Amino acid sequence: MFDWIPISYETLIDIGISIGVFLVFLIFRKIFAKYVFHLILKISKKTPTDFFSNVCLAFEHPIRWIFLIIGIYVAVGYFPYLEQSNEVFRQCIRSGIIAMIAWGLYNLSSSSSLLFTNINERTNIKIDPILIPFLSKTIRFVIIAISFSIIAQEFDYDVNGFVAGLGLGGLAFALAAKDAIGNLFGGIIIITEKPFSIGNWIKTPSVEGIVEDINFRSTKIRTFDQALVTVPNATLANENIINWSEMGKRRITFHLGVTYDTPKSKLESTVKKVEELLTNHPDVHPETIFVHFDRYNDSSLDIFLYFFTNTTVWAEYLKIKEEINFSIMEILEDEGVSIAFPSRSLYFQKQEEDISRPGPMLDGDN
Repeated sequence: MFDWIPISYETLIDIGISIGVFLVFLIFRKIFAKYVFHLILKISKKTPTDFFSNVCLAFEHPIRWIFLIIGIYVAVGYFPYLEQSNEVFRQCIRSGIIAMIAWGLYNLSSSSSLLFTNINERTNIKIDPILIPFLSKTIRFVIIAISFSIIAQEFDYDVNGFVAGLGLGGLAFALAAKDAIGNLFGGIIIITEKPFSIGNWIKTPSVEGIVEDINFRSTKIRTFDQALVTVPNATLANENIINWSEMGKRRITFHLGVTYDTPKSKLESTVKKVEELLTNHPDVHPETIFVHFDRYNDSSLDIFLYFFTNTTVWAEYLKIKEEINFSIMEILEDEGVSIAFPSRSLYFQKQEEDISRPGPMLDGDN
């Protein structure tokens, strides 16, 4: 049978006070979340920069949990079966506060926060957009590592021994993580050489689309059919990369074939008028315009066109190209020149029968 230990009236009162204190801190937590925090956030938005607002948003949830940790600590002061001076309890409280601070710093170092944007605006240090996700992940890793080591030291764990153990297994780890290390160095190469940035339109032998993110292992590219392709950095660093977003102008080139019965004078006039059209067009880049009678093709006389549009935007480029094509059609109609199409001429030669050729001998012929 169990021996029941009687609980005194004073003990019950202490337990009730402890529970009441904890409930009071729960109420404080609700009041802070609903009123105080929103008031602080509203005041912070009136400051010259958004940095303070960013800090408030990053530490919103950690501060709520700190209220609970403090409530537990104060409540234990009235709880009859646990002492605040208990070393394990104090270690748990300190570790909890450290974890909440680390949580807030982790949120603040997010690539979507304005921390790096403010650095760009207020200092001479210009951070490329492609570096922001990489720096964010690096800072987050450092925050987690430092927090883990501090919490481990709170519980008297020898962090130096843990690091030494990692050193002993470093060779095996390196061999097992060869691909991961290759991707890491590939990411470093991409970041240092900067062949593209976040938001750029790139094309490689394996994928074409808009760069959305780069991390330690891979780069994420959104294709034009909205598929998300993840390419390992080691693969991407070894591929030819065309950055269409860095174009200053966009090329248009093709051959315009006209029929062989086009007179020389009309062909010369057509070439001249098409060149004038491109030279005077406001959306055509004026530096490089070539319009020449280029070659005698199998079924056409080919006029070579080579020029660039001022815009690099795909939709605008297609619209300009269409407009120029219609204008060229008008020139051909005015000149009475026809566009050639693939054709082949066949010549038949009829051989007349030689009537002087002797025929077969008939019976009775001498």
